Amino acid sequence: MQYTTLGPSDLEVSRICLGCMSFGDPNDGQHSWTLDEDASRAIVRQALDSGINFFDTAIVYQHGASEAYLGRALASMASRDSVVVATKFLPRTDEEIAHGVSGQQHVRDNLDASLRHLGMDHVDLYIYHMWDWRTPIEAIMEGLADAVASGKTRYIGAANIAAWQLEKANAIAREHGWPQFISVQNHMNLLFREDEREMLPCASEEGIALTPYSALASGRLSRQPGETSRRLREDAFAQGKYNAAAAMDADIIDEVMRIADEHGVTMTTVALAWLLTKATAPIIGATKPHHLDGAVAAVDFELSDDDIAALERPYRPHPIVGVMAQNTKENAAVAKSWGK
Repeated sequence: MQYTTLGPSDLEVSRICLGCMSFGDPNDGQHSWTLDEDASRAIVRQALDSGINFFDTAIVYQHGASEAYLGRALASMASRDSVVVATKFLPRTDEEIAHGVSGQQHVRDNLDASLRHLGMDHVDLYIYHMWDWRTPIEAIMEGLADAVASGKTRYIGAANIAAWQLEKANAIAREHGWPQFISVQNHMNLLFREDEREMLPCASEEGIALTPYSALASGRLSRQPGETSRRLREDAFAQGKYNAAAAMDADIIDEVMRIADEHGVTMTTVALAWLLTKATAPIIGATKPHHLDGAVAAVDFELSDDDIAALERPYRPHPIVGVMAQNTKENAAVAKSWGK
């Protein structure tokens, strides 16, 4: 495994981050394809054994069960200072707004709940999961500053955010002497490269770490045509992100397969090796041991310039999909559905 510092922080993280959205009771939450606690523990154990020390979860993942599973696994397998743990919080809900819960209180309440789930007294990175159009960003940044000052998080990050939003939030933080976002967790992979237009140059200029999610396009970059999985069949959110562009993306997947065959590696290794040329630490999910094997192999696999050109050549501009498609004032009501 290779390691790097996370943006302008002193956090030393593995170049692969294990995303824990696949952990949790499949009968209680947004996803039906998640792993129970024993299976989740096995994935965490394998990740640690492979050198992964960076773990990402969120309070919304299966109603906090992902955080609980991860926290209990790490407590029994690793010392707290040997791992870097990130979690995320959602916008204020309708109920909170109706009861006058401020942005500052919202951050505090969510972080306290996440720490209870995790069984920890602090996280290393606390992430603003998506832009909250109904809460002033000043209130969010002040709440996050309070979280850092209290010692409940060491650093803060953002997810599903546009470059202008990142710059606005960090400018407000600088003006008040508050901590700034050190990392961005956006949707990026070989099938969805729209962040290359603004976010990548912005992050590079500011020294901000990139930890993209959906690194394998929810499995589409790791399977040959015709192969399937429970997640591929049941993940309606991922289908909404990728199905409409499937025909346009087929040539890219063909190139991933060709290069994988040529080098005798997995498609996962090729797709992640490309993303590692763009990002600090891509987030990968795993429900089976071989998912991690291919991801870890990507760290030491080098694509040639010709390989990279072949992978990038078929790409065509894509409509904005997923959470970022909802990142508009007109779709601010998404906070209600995400908060369920």
